[in-house]
Amino acid sequence: MAVTILVVEDEPAIQELISHNLKRAGHDTLCADDAEQAISMVNNVLPDLVLLDWMLPDMSGIEFARKLRRESRTQSVPIIMLTARVEEQDKILGLDAGADDYITKPFSPRELIARIKAVLRRRLPEMSDEIIALGGLKLDPTTHRVFVYSIKDPSKLTEFTLGPTEFRLLHFLMAHKERVHTRAQLLDRVWGDHVFIEDRTVDVHIRRLRKALEDIGKDGLVQTVRGTGYRFSIESAMETASTAG
Repeated sequence: MAVTILVVEDEPAIQELISHNLKRAGHDTLCADDAEQAISMVNNVLPDLVLLDWMLPDMSGIEFARKLRRESRTQSVPIIMLTARVEEQDKILGLDAGADDYITKPFSPRELIARIKAVLRRRLPEMSDEIIALGGLKLDPTTHRVFVYSIKDPSKLTEFTLGPTEFRLLHFLMAHKERVHTRAQLLDRVWGDHVFIEDRTVDVHIRRLRKALEDIGKDGLVQTVRGTGYRFSIESAMETASTAG
């Protein structure tokens, strides 16, 4: 799945090389030469991941990483540090500043792409192309298809239709199973940052998602947590089915 990656690198040749390889891998890129430009970009569009050079002309990558981690809007954005520093103490400093990974220069494009995939898989599983099978459902992010397993014959799959927003909602909730998400969090992560719509929009699409799941007997998987938000819960669905039985 394509993600938006902010490359903060002041050396034009390295910036161009990274951007070229990210685009070849199917990602969207934003490029900044320094921290000030990067901050302006982040204020306009929240990236899915930041590739951050340690040595920047106006602010060190360490300071910039700390700034991202201090602010609620950016504190969960994955950060990969890029640097020529190879000492253990430097790596520890970078990780302590909030970096999720640390790549030393020079590095190969293949290693960079692999590291990005690993960080996204760990930090943002909903951005992964990996198929998710939970609660009798199978969701394929690449083809945007969802299937339900037959109760009588678990090897049999039946596809059912979801709208694009309901698909993204289900994908996000399944990728973060058992975790409760507020309406505001779902708006940011499913609809996107800087999209100004009412919180009740989430409720409307949750109802549509449940209606589609109800038609296949799976509406109990999407749970309302009163006063907080929503979650995808296999355990809660099993408890509800057991009580009903």
